[in-house]
Amino acid sequence: MASVGPSAASTQPALPSGPAVFKTIPYAFILPEIVCGTWVWILVAATSVSFPLLQGWVMYVSLTSCLISLLLLLSYLLGFHRNSENWKVLDSLYHGATAILYMSAAVLQANATIHSENSINTPLNYPLNSAASFFAFLTTFLYILHAFSIYYQ
Repeated sequence: MASVGPSAASTQPALPSGPAVFKTIPYAFILPEIVCGTWVWILVAATSVSFPLLQGWVMYVSLTSCLISLLLLLSYLLGFHRNSENWKVLDSLYHGATAILYMSAAVLQANATIHSENSINTPLNYPLNSAASFFAFLTTFLYILHAFSIYYQ
């Protein structure tokens, strides 16, 4: 008896493991997300944090996202996913939710940047806040790209 066609499991692309993670879209976005997110919290921490409520949320989102993305990257590198389709759903949900949280953090950081523009006490805060805003929006864009590119595999 001849087989009719390839099974549904064989038509799905395999999830990458090991160094292939860095060569496969959307998983190649994880390392830039971590690097840009790390810059966000380093730059915000380098300021005098004049607006603790605004920049506290930015620090929380950037640090938490950085750590969870690092754990996700390590799980892909070590092959914990075992090529399960549930990992695609988990990855998509995580990056979609994080993109929304990062957008809120980026807007709050931009607001803190605008308020620090006329600060006389610490003139270095404005350039640091500006750089943090730039990296926050860049990181948001990377998370959005990652979340949506999973659907187009």
